Amino acid sequence: EELSGGQPPSYEAASIICTDMLALVDEMVARFGDNIAKCLTVSDILAAHDARKIAMVLHIEGAEMISADCHEIEMLYQRGIRSLGPLWSRPNRFGEGVPLQFPGFPDQGGGLSDAGKRLVRTCNQYGIMIDLSHLNEAGFWDVATLSNKPLIATHSNVHRLCPSPRNLTDKQLAAIAETGGLVGLCFATSYLRDDGEKDPDTSLSLLVQHCDALIEKLGEGGVALGSDFDGACIPASIGDCTGTDHLTQAFRNAGYDAALLERLLSQNWVDMLAQQIG
Repeated sequence: EELSGGQPPSYEAASIICTDMLALVDEMVARFGDNIAKCLTVSDILAAHDARKIAMVLHIEGAEMISADCHEIEMLYQRGIRSLGPLWSRPNRFGEGVPLQFPGFPDQGGGLSDAGKRLVRTCNQYGIMIDLSHLNEAGFWDVATLSNKPLIATHSNVHRLCPSPRNLTDKQLAAIAETGGLVGLCFATSYLRDDGEKDPDTSLSLLVQHCDALIEKLGEGGVALGSDFDGACIPASIGDCTGTDHLTQAFRNAGYDAALLERLLSQNWVDMLAQQIG
C-alpha cells in the first residue's frame, strides 16, 4: 500500500507554525534555563553538558516556510536553526521526498529544483547542516554534488536489511562514507523490520543488526543515534528517551566496548556538528 505524505502546508501556514515553534523554544529557555539550553555552537553543547543541562540544537524537517530565493535563511539562522531537512516525505518547491510506502526503493522521482540547489548552497554558506533523511535518491545525489560538507542522514537505516524507501542503499552509504559523513540510527520499527511493520513488540537485536551494518559501511566514527521519537512507532523496550539505557545494554551485550559506546552515544555527533555548524 502506498502512503502519501499529502500536500505540504502553504508557505503562510508553515511560516506561522515555524515562528510559533521558535518562540516556544525561547520561552522554554527563559522559564527553564537552569535545565535546558539552546545551542548555537558545539561550545554551547559542551557547556550545557558540563552544566548538566539538556542541549537543544534546532532543526527543521520540511522547509515549506522558506521561499525559492531562500531569503528567510538569515533570519532562521539568527533564531538558532542549525540543521535543516529540505523535504519530508512529500514534494515541495525544493524537490521530492520518498513516499511512506513498503516495500520500496529511495530511487523515486526527480532531483532538486533550482530552488533546492540554491537552498543547499545557502545552508552551506551559513553553517546549517543539510539532513538527507526523507529525501529521495535523485535529491541525495544532487546534495552530494553540491554540498561542501560531509553527508548526513540524521535518522535512517539500512535498505538491505529493511526495504523501506526511507532507508539507505549500499551505494548511498558508500557516498556518505566517502565524505566522512554520518548516519543516525533510527529507532522506528518500520525502518528496522524486514516486514516494515509498525510493531512496538520489536526486538532491540534489530537495532544492533542495523548498527553493525552501518559501522561496517561507515566505520565507528560514522554512526550515531537518530532516534525519531516524535511520531514514530518505537520498540516498547525503549519507549521514550528514558529507555535509551536499554539500547545501550543491548549494544554492550553485542560486544560493543566503552570507546565505541562513547562514539555512538555522543562523540560522533559532537565531532560532526563541529564540522557542520562550528
